[in-house]
Amino acid sequence: MEFIIREMFAAALKAADPAAAVLAHGDALRALYLEGGFERLIVAGFGKASFPMAMALDETLGDLIDKGIIITKYGHAPGELRKFRIIEAGHPVPDENGAMGTGEIINLIMDSTAKTLVVTLVSGGGSALFVLPMDDILLQEKQIMTSLLLGAGADISEFNAVRKHISRVKGGGLAERAFPSTIVSLILSDVIGDRLDVIASGPTAPDPTTYTDALAVLEKYGLMETAPPAVVRLLKAGEKGLLPETPKPWSPVFHHVINSIIGNNRSALEAARFKALNFGLKGEIMADDITGEARKTGKWLARRALAAMLEKGEEPFCMVSGGETTVTVTGKGKGGRNMELALAFALEIEGTPGITLLSAGSDGTDGPTDAAGAMVDGMTTIRARNMGLDPEAYLRDNDSYTFFRKAGGLFVTGPTGTNVMDMQFIFIA
Repeated sequence: MEFIIREMFAAALKAADPAAAVLAHGDALRALYLEGGFERLIVAGFGKASFPMAMALDETLGDLIDKGIIITKYGHAPGELRKFRIIEAGHPVPDENGAMGTGEIINLIMDSTAKTLVVTLVSGGGSALFVLPMDDILLQEKQIMTSLLLGAGADISEFNAVRKHISRVKGGGLAERAFPSTIVSLILSDVIGDRLDVIASGPTAPDPTTYTDALAVLEKYGLMETAPPAVVRLLKAGEKGLLPETPKPWSPVFHHVINSIIGNNRSALEAARFKALNFGLKGEIMADDITGEARKTGKWLARRALAAMLEKGEEPFCMVSGGETTVTVTGKGKGGRNMELALAFALEIEGTPGITLLSAGSDGTDGPTDAAGAMVDGMTTIRARNMGLDPEAYLRDNDSYTFFRKAGGLFVTGPTGTNVMDMQFIFIA
């Protein structure tokens, strides 16, 4: 079964290969540059997949590129590129390298004119890597705000409503600074519904949220008192109209912006399902919009699996799902949303034979760990108890990584070079 799982995961990654997706747009970009009378082509990339995306663009348009800068996560840039400066930075909490690289990108595009074609390579993780706080906000305060929102379990839309309003580049900020150049954004989606304003906090897309929305997020999660005072002051000043809002759909800065989704979670899930069919397994995509608390989602998926087991015929089959859950951190352990989901799933199916789950991040990382996720079955928690481990205690302490490291089940792939959210494969024998 593990072999089939790994083959399905590999097929999903291949369908979301950012380099192949960029290469597929190479001829169109070349034609746009030559026929549009442009005099300069510059590239800005940010996200976990920006290196393979830049590598593909270097291969197909290297003779036309004047200069490129990309910012990616530490360990995600395996080499050098001819026309690109490569900067590795912190994720999910931004750091000085990210701020430095973002400043370099802003300096690059500020020189652009109407005769400049700007290609942006956008992928998941871009929100943390492409970071330049408002003048009144220190990077350290941005880091604190990021950690508070992560710990509170804010979803990506709520997270971004705050980040956009304390940033100079998010929420259409990059498009605003590149105006009047033409921008083509090639975007690998890591959000449900492929919302342009949410992926990497929408640097080249209009922002539908407001300062009021950002303040509402802090209120919802009880962060008004713990958030850095400078952040609260800025958001309140913006709500009173003392600061300009992020650019909206009617802004002229978007008149020459083309945003193109080149890969997403759905395409990855379809490829995984097709691979299951090749192995003689019936397969169905159960959902591609999985959200909510990871442990609650794990229980829900387990109940779906148990119900399906009662209804199935004699042939084995698999259920495929994808999305992005959240974790409200109350413990002091180490883990990620996929491992927490898997541990909750394992507890729910404890002792039930014939059910196996993989939950893993398509980028190869789950939280601040070296694992992509975890694989469990009905014996996982029983084996752990026989080793003297208490699965419920590890779950309460948000310590799923330590649990699976001791009990077995970690799914380790290393950085995959892509990022289209998370995937769950459930097998019922």
